[in-house]
Amino acid sequence: MGKGDRKTAKGKRYSSSYGNARSAKAVTKSAGTSAAPVAKKAAAKKVVAKKAAKSA
Repeated sequence: MGKGDRKTAKGKRYSSSYGNARSAKAVTKSAGTSAAPVAKKAAAKKVVAKKAAKSA
């Protein structure tokens, strides 16, 4: 996973190419802000009643 690996961003920089690992357009990651905020749905956990263990 170094300079010769064309699938990583480091390898893309070394070979002066662009792709999924290194996009040509500048990608900025901002903390907490996005153009279209996605509301996270709280996963509703189903509570399953455990059956009483039979004693032998």
